[in-house]
Amino acid sequence: MKNSVPFLRRIALLEGVSFLLLLGIAMPLKYFAGMPVAVKVVGWAHGLLFVLLCWALLQTLLAAGWSLKRGAVVFVAALLPCGPFLLDARMREWEKEAEV
Repeated sequence: MKNSVPFLRRIALLEGVSFLLLLGIAMPLKYFAGMPVAVKVVGWAHGLLFVLLCWALLQTLLAAGWSLKRGAVVFVAALLPCGPFLLDARMREWEKEAEV
């Protein structure tokens, strides 16, 4: 069976970057520079990546046999601005665990 954790890890990092871009660049451009299109574009990308992350998390829960607790940790980390980056080292461990 193919290890689904590396894909989840990559999506989590991309989603984390998009969240930081949304909060750190797009939102200030909207409210301080009058450029609401920045939030529309980055928000759309972030939303798609978040949905993809949820799908990848579900796939990993099923394929790797992760507990709901582990899945909840990944999900909550995705809701926090730097959560995916803080969780990445642990996800690398889980990736190696799934390879065995």
